[in-house]
Amino acid sequence: MLARRELSELQVRQRLARKGHEPDAIDEAVARLLEERAIDDTRVAEAIARTQSAVHLRGKVRVRMQIERAGIANATAKRAADAVFDGLDDDARLDAALAKRLRGRDTVADERECQRLYRYLVGQGFESDRVLKALTLRRRAR
Repeated sequence: MLARRELSELQVRQRLARKGHEPDAIDEAVARLLEERAIDDTRVAEAIARTQSAVHLRGKVRVRMQIERAGIANATAKRAADAVFDGLDDDARLDAALAKRLRGRDTVADERECQRLYRYLVGQGFESDRVLKALTLRRRAR
């Protein structure tokens, strides 16, 4: 399981349980893997944060949600997201996501498209005030 990608402790437990292993055997296996550092939730959180931010152009809020969905503690998720996003320009990433969605156009066509883009970008984890500012600039550019 761990040869393909990093998994959190919870993900390993869930997969072993789905395969029908006994709870005691799962506890033993997880304890051994933790001792050998084969599973490390901090490392998994950082990997998820890097992938979600760089490849999928997700915002900080969405990245934290993805990390927490992997069964990683809130504090660890926050540290990993903060570490990855410290060196990134949020406005540039938002502009890139918006430009990708507009497919080469510079302006937002109408109010309906503006609302659709707002929902999409907030859903991707960008802060709502920054999204509004970026969309307002694209609307004024007409």
